[in-house]
Amino acid sequence: MKKLFILIFLFLYSYNIHSQVLIALLLGDKLNSGKIEFGLDGGLNFARIGNMDSNSFSRELNIGFYFDIKMKEQWYLNTGVLVKSTLGIDNLTEQDLNFLGATTYDAEGEYKQRINYFLVPALAKYKFKNNIHAELGPQFGLATKAFIQFDSDVEGNEARIRETNTDMINRFDVGIAAGVGYRLLKGLGWTIGARYYYGFLDVYKDRSGTKNSSLFLKLNVPIGLSLEKKEEAKAMKASIKEKRANKKEAKKARKQQEKINENI
Repeated sequence: MKKLFILIFLFLYSYNIHSQVLIALLLGDKLNSGKIEFGLDGGLNFARIGNMDSNSFSRELNIGFYFDIKMKEQWYLNTGVLVKSTLGIDNLTEQDLNFLGATTYDAEGEYKQRINYFLVPALAKYKFKNNIHAELGPQFGLATKAFIQFDSDVEGNEARIRETNTDMINRFDVGIAAGVGYRLLKGLGWTIGARYYYGFLDVYKDRSGTKNSSLFLKLNVPIGLSLEKKEEAKAMKASIKEKRANKKEAKKARKQQEKINENI
């Protein structure tokens, strides 16, 4: 049931999932161990590119997989790959379009820059005992495709045109990422969080100051549980069951005492 739900999650959140994610999904139980946690990493990012006339954030979904590798006590190395991740900027102005040499169309619509990346974090992650974590470290990006997207909707007639401009883009990106998160179900469930990324390298070859920045709203879904986590989950379920039984017995005893008091 859990894996079926995750497959539905994948279908809803990504229409073009790479085969690596599907393989990882099938092997998730085997990848988890006492010192390594594996799972799916997905969510929504709000991105923009610096030193452009437009200041509008793009909004795109992303998905990939992550590893939490235990280093020492509560310290972990967080890494993985976002295999479907798109950065860029929305509402390109006439000045931006002239710089990009983009084709313009005689129709109302919005121009956007989109850049597809593989993103690889390598973050030091500290897990507090209250199931909150903080993380900080470098993140690396490899651009696979870039294009200017024109979206038009005139009287219900929708159009989308993409013009490739990958040659204008620096293929490699590196920057700093920092984030926080909270793990649900007393540290045994999914993790929700946010991560901010700021790039150090220029996005465009011919304009300085064009740095990537993005706020990622994240959901991490562990695939399978290590033996240690399974024992914790089992102990937690047993504790909940015991508390419910004690509460039921206490309620029963209270009712019996009330009847005795009524007969006196």
